[in-house]
Amino acid sequence: MITKEQVYDRLKIVMDPELYVDIVSLGLIYKVSVKNNKIKVTMTLTTPGCPLAPEIDRLVREAVKPLGQSEVEIKLVWEPAWTKDRMSEEAKLQLGMI
Repeated sequence: MITKEQVYDRLKIVMDPELYVDIVSLGLIYKVSVKNNKIKVTMTLTTPGCPLAPEIDRLVREAVKPLGQSEVEIKLVWEPAWTKDRMSEEAKLQLGMI
């Protein structure tokens, strides 16, 4: 049985193509659930008009594929809006924000 923690671990390898920081540390992942052979990832992007949305979607799907789940649902949300406060201290340090 696959756990949420395993999904989060896989998502940590997905790098934002512009910032080169993983999407978990950036605070883009709001929720992960695993139920009945289905992974559901609720996430956001740094901006609603992000031109890299299709690329990030593809990278997320590729990252969780090795877990063997047959279905992955990515729910892109804009509320609550992403802010820099959602970032980990490590991400802020990596981007020179602290």
